[in-house]
Amino acid sequence: MNNDFFYSKDNQIAPSAKTQIVRERLKLISSHMAKQLQEYEDSTKNTNTVFGQMLKVMSEVVEIMKKDFEEKGLNPNQVSFYSDPDKSVAILSILWHSISFTMRENIKPQALYRKENAPMFCGRIIALNGDFQKASLDVTDIEYPDILNCEIASLYIPADKHTDAIMKIKHVGNVEYNINQAECAKEFLLKVIEIICGGGFYHEECYND
Repeated sequence: MNNDFFYSKDNQIAPSAKTQIVRERLKLISSHMAKQLQEYEDSTKNTNTVFGQMLKVMSEVVEIMKKDFEEKGLNPNQVSFYSDPDKSVAILSILWHSISFTMRENIKPQALYRKENAPMFCGRIIALNGDFQKASLDVTDIEYPDILNCEIASLYIPADKHTDAIMKIKHVGNVEYNINQAECAKEFLLKVIEIICGGGFYHEECYND
């Protein structure tokens, strides 16, 4: 490439000065991207930790609910959970409900948009209503373009492990719930279970005018 491509047409600036300007501009970009990459790596590590903690809590939840259902004369085998080999997806089944949890979206640095605060680069765990075991669970996958329509809630885990995680529940809009990272796995899982299993369904009806 011709180096003149980078240079200003202002002939009053010496070539060495022009080169320095280019270097300074590129240095800003490289510093910006290096910071994003570091925050991505740190938040991904924290997200992996939280997801692993959630799997342990999920196992405890299943055992507790099995005992409760058995005491009520229900089949305890109707409560179960599954996680994939790389521990990035989990499916929780409780009677007729299925809930999927995934962190496979974390493939590049991404920030949580915050209307009144600065964006926060973080990892994300998504809870989805339904069994998406056979899906790639990549929110950009062309085979599942509407996967976020099934979102129940998301947990955003920042790079600093001492900073609170943020839970956002879809049906209450952009309200942010701050949760200590040490407790967020349990609180997120229980809140999602409460949302899905604490409600019910109506019979669908069609009326003709």
